[in-house]
Amino acid sequence: MGMYRTYFTRISCSCFSLFFLCEYLIYYFVLIQCSWPVLDPRKADQTIEPKDSNQMVKVMLLADTHLLGPKHGHWFDKLRREWQMYRAFQTAMFLQKPDVVFILGDLFDEGQWCSPEEFNAYIDRFHSIFHVPAGTKLFVAVGNHDIGFHYKITPYLQKRFTDAFEAPPVRLITLEGSHFVLLNSMAMEGDGCFLCRPAEVLLSKISRRLKCTKNPSQCSKSISLSQYSRPILLQHFPLYRESDEDCNEPDEAPEDEKSQKFRERMECISRESTFSLLDMLKPRVSFGGHTHHGCHRYHTLSNTHEFTLPSFSWRNKNNPSYALAVFTPNNYEVSKCYMPQESTVIFLYFSGILMILIYAAFSYKFLCRRQRLFKERERKKQP
Repeated sequence: MGMYRTYFTRISCSCFSLFFLCEYLIYYFVLIQCSWPVLDPRKADQTIEPKDSNQMVKVMLLADTHLLGPKHGHWFDKLRREWQMYRAFQTAMFLQKPDVVFILGDLFDEGQWCSPEEFNAYIDRFHSIFHVPAGTKLFVAVGNHDIGFHYKITPYLQKRFTDAFEAPPVRLITLEGSHFVLLNSMAMEGDGCFLCRPAEVLLSKISRRLKCTKNPSQCSKSISLSQYSRPILLQHFPLYRESDEDCNEPDEAPEDEKSQKFRERMECISRESTFSLLDMLKPRVSFGGHTHHGCHRYHTLSNTHEFTLPSFSWRNKNNPSYALAVFTPNNYEVSKCYMPQESTVIFLYFSGILMILIYAAFSYKFLCRRQRLFKERERKKQP
């Protein structure tokens, strides 16, 4: 009886070890390989002099979490993908310890359709999965799945999200002398609607404050910022581009999707809005999401690097990733951290289960033979 107990104990421990590896340890094994990028002094903007009190800001950026709602998606799909995002995010919090986290839209998959009760449940789930420790700040941008595309947005939907996450159409956040401009991409339609007009006014004010800070002799000090630096633009949609054809990243779109033409205001903001943003703000770097695939581009018009972040969820991307960036008022550096691939975890499960089954079969065969020999020995001992 003791041999069978040992046999089943070993099989149970093997199954538990496999589960623990695939659902917990793998996130540490993979994400511990990520590190914060190092600033290159040669890339510093020599026209901007940081203050002695300025500290480097460590920023984590991700997009398109798409928490499933009550209408679409199987319960197991929801459980699997939300656990993946929870473990990846909390492991990143433990290992990388960012100062700030920005989540760039499409927090929810059904935000535009859900009832007030369902939306409140969404908020609770979001804060449970993407809980940040004390000392880490969390900011979000709104996405089309949160409140709808421009033509579907109502004042109610817009206000509900704004009140829940303090995410107005345009928001300026200053951290250690670095200016972050959070933007509602759907407010860049340019049609003077209830959402677009206030966004245009706020952008003009931010642009003026930046210009006044850069040239204080030309403006009143009352509207100037404490320090000038080129801003960082953060929104859900990428800036205008024809397609992903020129994107060459490990997490780029599949080849059959790269050549598909983007529709302005649907897959990216319009050409006019892009030129207007780059001209008004002159950002040093821009981050977006929405396409679910990675991309890096350079805009010569304003000397702006643009990073499109892939989806953070296995539901949309087999090889999800997030960005780690460091900022000072006159310099920055960006790197990408790749999370465990869903295909790798599936392979580990299949391989592990196969090895456990083989071990169980051989062990059981050996156990039966040993049991037979034991019985024969006992029989021979009898008079």
